[in-house]
Amino acid sequence: MLPSKYLGLNAAWLRLAVISYNVLTALKRLALPADLLSARPKRLRFLIFHTAGRLVHHARQLRLRLAMAIEGIAGYLDAVRLLPLPT
Repeated sequence: MLPSKYLGLNAAWLRLAVISYNVLTALKRLALPADLLSARPKRLRFLIFHTAGRLVHHARQLRLRLAMAIEGIAGYLDAVRLLPLPT
């Protein structure tokens, strides 16, 4: 069901939905472990994107403090290393 009666708004919504689907699919295939390959977006949202954290300014540095165990943080770092990021 489309969100609006206006054609332009529906077209923008559809494009954003396709872009987000493609980004999540690429993330699952490139960086996440094999057990999350069949995960739905709702599960990824609760496992990855809803991690509590706080940005802290300390000694002229900006740091992100995550409220999770060290194993979860190590999983994040492994996933980031697998992504093809520009240098």
